Amino acid sequence: MTGPENPSAPSELEPAADAPARRARPALTGVVDWNIAASVGSALVPAGPRTSRYSAEQAVTELAAASVRAEGPVREVSRLQDGSAVPDALVVDRPGWIRAAAESMAHLTGSGLEPGEKGKFAGKPAGLQAGAMLAFLSTAILGQYDPFTGPDGTLLLVAPNIMAVERALGVQPSDFRLWVCLHEVTHRVQFSSAPWIADYMRGNVEVLGEAGDEPMADMLGRLAEAVKERRRGIDDPAGGVIGLLRATQAAPQRDALDRLLMLGTLLEGHADHVMDAVGPAVVPTVAGIRAAFDQRRKRPANPVQRLLRALMGMDAKVAQYVRGKKFVDEVVATVGMDRFNTIWTEPETLPRTDEIADPQRWVSRVLG
Repeated sequence: MTGPENPSAPSELEPAADAPARRARPALTGVVDWNIAASVGSALVPAGPRTSRYSAEQAVTELAAASVRAEGPVREVSRLQDGSAVPDALVVDRPGWIRAAAESMAHLTGSGLEPGEKGKFAGKPAGLQAGAMLAFLSTAILGQYDPFTGPDGTLLLVAPNIMAVERALGVQPSDFRLWVCLHEVTHRVQFSSAPWIADYMRGNVEVLGEAGDEPMADMLGRLAEAVKERRRGIDDPAGGVIGLLRATQAAPQRDALDRLLMLGTLLEGHADHVMDAVGPAVVPTVAGIRAAFDQRRKRPANPVQRLLRALMGMDAKVAQYVRGKKFVDEVVATVGMDRFNTIWTEPETLPRTDEIADPQRWVSRVLG
């Protein structure tokens, strides 16, 4: 796993821009041409915040150290001890994250193009669209744990975005950087303590990718019914565009999406619980950081940003953090962290759709 490097220019933050390029890569082709997605995304992404070389180097060094320092508090709070080594984080700029994300998607989807001219060009339009999406997302991602690349996965920290947010919030930089690392290291610990999760995710993604041959009228009928239910105020566990996408899917794909949504809600909520539970002994200004961060999430975006967020499911992602953290907070308060950790045993112990909003249902079903 590649460690952090110095920025390449003093005028803007660009740590480890070429780091992902030096790792062994799969062929980034499939239904989406991920090579094109990576190239397009890197070309479209706006530059990060302007800063001096010294400040950029300091941020890269501090984030790398914080990712190691976070391991102990995460293990102590989560009580997940598996004895695994602490790999170095990869501190990247925005193009570096785009390339890494494209590689991860290629690993996760894992399908090659069909031979021949049709296959040769089939993934290019989707690659262009995916590249534009990655460019937009790369300005918002603070960090990410990728379980699908490298022997121990890859922990990514996007230095320019972390610096931009800490400036916008007016928080203490070293505290904020450690706070972000606590969240991302929790994800690494989740996967190292429950290795089956990666295969579970991959299996559900494969189900989502299976092409159906049902009549278009059936799909449109489900979509129309979903719109009617929304107008009648019936709760949609997915919400937004993701909810409408779910409505168009056949039962196997819909069930797979539900399983992935519930898993994502648990993983994000658990990471948020841990990053706040470490307390001021580890992050002195943790309460102020959480308050400022939550307030930032609630700020209205401009109309274009709101549309893009909706189309990419980013608002649903924020809802995952909130609903998931509430679930974890309540279960841990009720049964303690050791009994909560039963949740990582197997797929059947994960929360179901109706249990996220009613944690006692999960407690009764799994813990008796």
